[in-house]
Amino acid sequence: MKFTVLTLFPEIPEAFFKTSIMAKAVEKGIIAYDLVNIRDFALDRHKTCDDGTYGGGAGQLLMPEPLGRALDSIQAYKKQQHVIYVTPSGKQFTQKKAVELSRKENLVFICGRYEGIDQRIIDTYVDEELSIGDYVMSSGELAATVMVDAIYRLVEGVITEESLNEESFNGNLLEYPQYTRPEVYRGLEVPSILRSGNHEEIRKWRLRKSLEKTLRNRPDLIQTARLTGTLTEEAEKMIEELTGYTTYKNDRKKNRLLRRLQRSNQEK
Repeated sequence: MKFTVLTLFPEIPEAFFKTSIMAKAVEKGIIAYDLVNIRDFALDRHKTCDDGTYGGGAGQLLMPEPLGRALDSIQAYKKQQHVIYVTPSGKQFTQKKAVELSRKENLVFICGRYEGIDQRIIDTYVDEELSIGDYVMSSGELAATVMVDAIYRLVEGVITEESLNEESFNGNLLEYPQYTRPEVYRGLEVPSILRSGNHEEIRKWRLRKSLEKTLRNRPDLIQTARLTGTLTEEAEKMIEELTGYTTYKNDRKKNRLLRRLQRSNQEK
């Protein structure tokens, strides 16, 4: 897989590509990358890449000429290039989207700055607009790096499949608590079940703790797991025990709500 990042500040993502697991993936040839400096395609000697907006208003906008030339230099107009514009106004970037993008061969990220980029660039080159959350950052580079990090680790050969299977959001649940040595730290002991060697009981404990954490921090994921059919009967029984409420399958009104939500999700 190859990542191409178009940016005014290539030194920001460059540090990421040259460290830790990413550096090893690049060395092995699993991942390739190219950092394109938009300023190299500016039309004047001052390397100007931004200007005021038509219609007035505060802030500057990235001009279409330098950015368009930069995109043409990597042949972003070809179908095999999947172009992503990183913007707060884009669709939410999720683990599901990361999995989908990890199956593509070439990903191109446009990093905005200031007020963003000219709409004509979006209309001409961009395949999708993505956001990492409902907040505004000054750096599109940081947001793009977050996406790259979530995507590349899913590529075969980067990390072990076992590690991927036990992560948060796998099966729409958050990951259970984890412990390492020492056995006792500041008076706090590792749960005895994890030292028992009973793999079946450990599995049940981890599932229960995963459900506890998800119910506490992200209850919406429980609903998603039900809608997608990834919540097992065992998990449903544990949820009843944890919450004191019966599961949706025993409640007609909630069943109807789930069906409406499911149809709504399918239509999106």
